[in-house]
Amino acid sequence: MWKNTWGIKEGIMTCAGLFVIGLILHLMTGGVDWNSFSWPLNLYVVVAYLVGLVVLYSLRKKLYFVRWAMSYKAAIPSLATVSVLTFCMGMIKQVPGHVPAEGISMFNRMISWWPFVLEYFWMTSIVGLVLLKHLFSFRFQKIPFLLNHLGLFVALVSATLGSADMKRLTMNTRVGQTEWRATDTNGQLIELPLAIELKNFSIEEYPPKLMLIDNATGRALPDNTPAHLLLEEGVSQGMLSGWNIEVRNKIDMAASVSGEDTRGLAISGEDTVRYVEWPSMGATCAVHVRATSADGKQMADGWVSCGSFLFSYQALRLDSVCSLVMPDKEPRRFSSEVTIYTETGKKLEQTIEVNKPAKVEGWKIYQLSYDESKGRWSDVSVFELVSDPWLPVVYVGIVMMMLGAVCMFVTAQKNNKC
Repeated sequence: MWKNTWGIKEGIMTCAGLFVIGLILHLMTGGVDWNSFSWPLNLYVVVAYLVGLVVLYSLRKKLYFVRWAMSYKAAIPSLATVSVLTFCMGMIKQVPGHVPAEGISMFNRMISWWPFVLEYFWMTSIVGLVLLKHLFSFRFQKIPFLLNHLGLFVALVSATLGSADMKRLTMNTRVGQTEWRATDTNGQLIELPLAIELKNFSIEEYPPKLMLIDNATGRALPDNTPAHLLLEEGVSQGMLSGWNIEVRNKIDMAASVSGEDTRGLAISGEDTVRYVEWPSMGATCAVHVRATSADGKQMADGWVSCGSFLFSYQALRLDSVCSLVMPDKEPRRFSSEVTIYTETGKKLEQTIEVNKPAKVEGWKIYQLSYDESKGRWSDVSVFELVSDPWLPVVYVGIVMMMLGAVCMFVTAQKNNKC
């Protein structure tokens, strides 16, 4: 069976054997710790790996296994196995490496799962050997093939071993202060080669909305499909679960004031809260509404507010079943105006938004969060700083694969015309 007549059956057995070996390694040692392959060890590993492939290729005439590995009989089972494992990884929720391992299945970290790693290593080695075969017998007609295989090889190797050098840090900044320290996923404080001064933080919010909640459970009504009334510009009334809501007054920046309602609309003998204009830090949004039941027999009148870090929220009780509330206003856009200083002497003025990061000397600075307890009045901005020095190499591999595909398409068109 193993006498220089290896075929696809042996390819399947090889993949199965690697899978079993991987399971044993995983049970004995746990997952692969990619962080241990940080610079410069990953460079040494890449060089040793490439040298190993060249040595194996040079021994191909003496080793039938190498010649077989460069054939489709080994490539097809390997590609099929990797495709199945990749599909499973896409279907199963993957958990980042910094999350504690307790209660997490090995399938939730497949990038560190030994069977997954060994199968990808085998496929990458096949690609590398085939690439060497065609490089040493170079012809211009093989350029599309070489671009595809070289691009795949570069992308796989650099993305895997380069992941150890990727840094993902979190920095908290405060208006008027300069910060050059950030924390990693383990909570360790790290000094950076750059500093960020937060000049201003601003939030644009969606219009406020009104909802009904169950007095007993606090859940939004109706249970299955909660409804809301969006108080956009020009909206003065609407319907919520049979209640007609009429907006009588709206104050975007308000402060609550305790006292009796001079209009006599409150329940007799109870203190009420009213709102006045207050254009200052900590102001909240408030609306004065009148709610009337569908049959017109019940009516409630009063203020509703989402509150702020300075003022409590205010609900309006409609009956014994439900109350009218205003949820916190949802942010539409939040951004930070910053000045970035680098060790090389650069000084950059940038505005950082969600999905619009600042880029400086190999770092990407993303707008991550803010002090949600203060909302629009937050004086704190949270950034995520990401450095991935191997990413350009991965992009080079992807571009090479794209160029190879284009070359193949052009070559096929010429052959058809001939």
